Amino acid sequence: MKKPIIEVKNIEKTYRLRGRRYIEAVGGVSFEVEEGETFGFLGPNGAGKTTTIGVLTTRVKADSGTAFIDGTDIKKKVELKRKIAVVPQMLTLDRSLTARENLLFHAKYFGVKKEEREKQADDLLEWFGLKDRSDDFVRSFSGGMSQRLMIARALMHKPKVLFLDEATTGLDPQSRRLLWDKIRDLNKNGQTIFLTTHYMEEADVLCNRVAIIDKGKVLAIDKPAKLKKMIPSLNIIEAEVSEYKKEFVTDLKKLNIDDLRIDDGKLSLSAQDGKPLVQQVVNIATKYDLEVRSIQLHTPTLEDVFIHLTGRGLRN
Repeated sequence: MKKPIIEVKNIEKTYRLRGRRYIEAVGGVSFEVEEGETFGFLGPNGAGKTTTIGVLTTRVKADSGTAFIDGTDIKKKVELKRKIAVVPQMLTLDRSLTARENLLFHAKYFGVKKEEREKQADDLLEWFGLKDRSDDFVRSFSGGMSQRLMIARALMHKPKVLFLDEATTGLDPQSRRLLWDKIRDLNKNGQTIFLTTHYMEEADVLCNRVAIIDKGKVLAIDKPAKLKKMIPSLNIIEAEVSEYKKEFVTDLKKLNIDDLRIDDGKLSLSAQDGKPLVQQVVNIATKYDLEVRSIQLHTPTLEDVFIHLTGRGLRN
């Protein structure tokens, strides 16, 4: 195992709401991130993901616990900020500056010498495919171009850890895939990346390991392939029917299945061999005059693991 570059131990954070109401956002979160890996951090809305990232990037003060990044205590904010960079979902580029000026201004703020920052800016603009637009104002940039420029800007002071907070949200498929390629390349070059995303496929494709957090607790941490093995069956059948009658569910339980769930109006069956079950589910639904609105068979995905651990219901 490589040396951990991020060490988080028993971080806790409770927010006070109006009156005497309190909400525990994070309750004793602990994990490590290895140097040079892309680490995914997944969780539904309200899971504690944003608060945990806020603690690691100095935006939120934890009530208790410790965290170190590259050996630096997160309480040492000035020293820590030189070692990290954050690319938020929200566009934070200066629209009154050109692409190149955005990079140079950022590097100057972090004390990068003039000659070095100018070379670094030119190299990054070329690497992100923005060289031809380096002297254009960023207000003319598309969403994908802006996100690439934000990552380039974050890299100008050569951070030890790059935090990407839902960096591909809202991008078209082509722009997202291009950004995936750049993230892969960064990781191959040794950059440690801390990635949050709501796209399960993205985490599966990009991350060496993934942590799933819910209700302020880390539920699982492992490689995507190993997390998928938490779903014991080879096949999953997902279906939606017009009504979940008691007799219908009782008959389903008599089938050769490993697990049956009904969550948020969706039926999920797990089995070692799902192919014959598709027709059997349809036959049972027909027996009770139920309409099968949708039915599909697939192998377990990271999204299945996510739903298995956190549930399917919507979060506020």
